[in-house]
Amino acid sequence: MSLDKLTKIYTPAIESELKNAVARINGPGLGELHDMMRYHLGWIGEGAGAKARGKRIRPLIVLLTTASAGGDWERALPASAGIELVHNFSLIHDDIEDNSPLRRGRPTLWKKWGVPQAVNAGDAMFSLAHLALQPMETTSPTVNTLQAGRVLQQACLTLTQGQYLDIAYEDREDLSIEDYWPMVSGKTAALLAACTELGALVAEAAPATREAYSNFGRHLGLAFQALDDILGIWGESEHIGKSTASDLVEGKKSLPVLFALKQGGIFAKRWHQGPIELEEVPILAAQLEAEGARSYTINEASRLTDLALASLDEANPGGDAGDALTTLAKQLLRREE
Repeated sequence: MSLDKLTKIYTPAIESELKNAVARINGPGLGELHDMMRYHLGWIGEGAGAKARGKRIRPLIVLLTTASAGGDWERALPASAGIELVHNFSLIHDDIEDNSPLRRGRPTLWKKWGVPQAVNAGDAMFSLAHLALQPMETTSPTVNTLQAGRVLQQACLTLTQGQYLDIAYEDREDLSIEDYWPMVSGKTAALLAACTELGALVAEAAPATREAYSNFGRHLGLAFQALDDILGIWGESEHIGKSTASDLVEGKKSLPVLFALKQGGIFAKRWHQGPIELEEVPILAAQLEAEGARSYTINEASRLTDLALASLDEANPGGDAGDALTTLAKQLLRREE
């Protein structure tokens, strides 16, 4: 069975599990808070639908991992909902911290309801993420349920640490490439590693297999971020859904930028002079490429992609879900065959 067919089977179950988890927040006087969460998750409001919901990649990875490790994917639905709610809690807070007015083409929560209530909604979603794991108490061994809670809590902590570093780095001029990896390990890789570890945990896979799946998720996240950094400067706006100029104009200290700053060349000199204007982007992107930043980042993305796929091979995923998980990984890493 193909990835597309499994996605069509899993997605309605994911949405149902999420709706049940979010329904916990509803009660007397709390209808608007419930609606804020339903809006953010793409279920209601103008523009509601598949685009507003997003691709639900993370819960899909949880279910595929469980099935590929020999488990019953339906038993992993609570973990998949917990992961997706953590992801969306982080998006609500990120939008506030980044002063972002739009998310997937729609006004963000803080833009519609104000910062204080958006913070409350994000905090509540964080709590709901952990409560979403409760059904595991009746379907999984107690030790695995407790371990699942610890995995999710650690992912939340690492995710928040990564976001802290991302903001702290904005005003620092002494950053190195070595500073980049702890930040993206938190912001991007931690939650993907939790997806695959939780999936293997629900399947009651052996410790070595769980570790292999976790390493796959972590390297997948790191490689994906490096590739995203490339698209953020040299990608096509139609493909990535945003202006390719944004990363340079916004002053993001992405991997290509940090590489070029280390070289101390023409790009570094211009960077240190102040904010980059939109009309400068084509010339500076070309300069970055000339100084080797693009090829360096491509090589790093390729190295991490190889590590991710090697870890997945070590986990030895089986069945249709194993094939689908491999297909999904190659799609995310742009290695479609």
